[in-house]
Amino acid sequence: MNYYYSNKDETPNTKTAASLKLKVCGMNKNTIAVASLKPDYLGFIFWEPSKRYFDEPMPVIPHSIKKVGVFVDASIATIAKYTKKYGLLLAQLHGSESPAFCDELKKSIPQLKIIKVFSIKDNFDFAELKYFEDVCDYYLFDTKGKLPGGNGYAFDWEVLKKYPSEKPYFLSGGIGIEELASIQSFMKRPEAKYCHAIDVNSKFETAPGLKNTTQLKAFESALRTAKEDDIKN
Repeated sequence: MNYYYSNKDETPNTKTAASLKLKVCGMNKNTIAVASLKPDYLGFIFWEPSKRYFDEPMPVIPHSIKKVGVFVDASIATIAKYTKKYGLLLAQLHGSESPAFCDELKKSIPQLKIIKVFSIKDNFDFAELKYFEDVCDYYLFDTKGKLPGGNGYAFDWEVLKKYPSEKPYFLSGGIGIEELASIQSFMKRPEAKYCHAIDVNSKFETAPGLKNTTQLKAFESALRTAKEDDIKN
């Protein structure tokens, strides 16, 4: 178990914004157009109350893009159904799923990577993570709001200074093109060492599920071409 309770490693972070992965979530209305930008992950929401609920034929997208299914307290049978139907490679669990559930899911669908979501407002008890260390592959930190996701505003990333794990995580919650400078600044800090990907959704939409590809392209280009010297400590 890779878990520790203090950020003793204060080595300057040399990861660059260009090395970050990009996940575009809430895919629905213009999936092919977004896929043409070649993000690393595309997220499809399989929670019916969502305005971005996906229940359509899956377009043909490049194999290099990993498809993520977003679920909220779904049964293992439901996750298995969508995994098979849409060729999902990851399941993002956005509800109150327990460590035992994650463990059972991992055993039931061993090829499926698990992203466990934790919602943050002003603070977060990172001790909660220790129960999930051995039963999921990634964490995702999102903004706590009325909905499980897509609330459109960010939490204070300063909270992540207390991140105690070595598990890679996705950074989510109200991230738009105007956050590029903040992301570059964040990536210099020790707590960003295990930041695996930036997850975007509602701030790049003209309507729920309809992404602004012009803004997405500009964001991805800036994210991927950031010069290492500009964002090192």
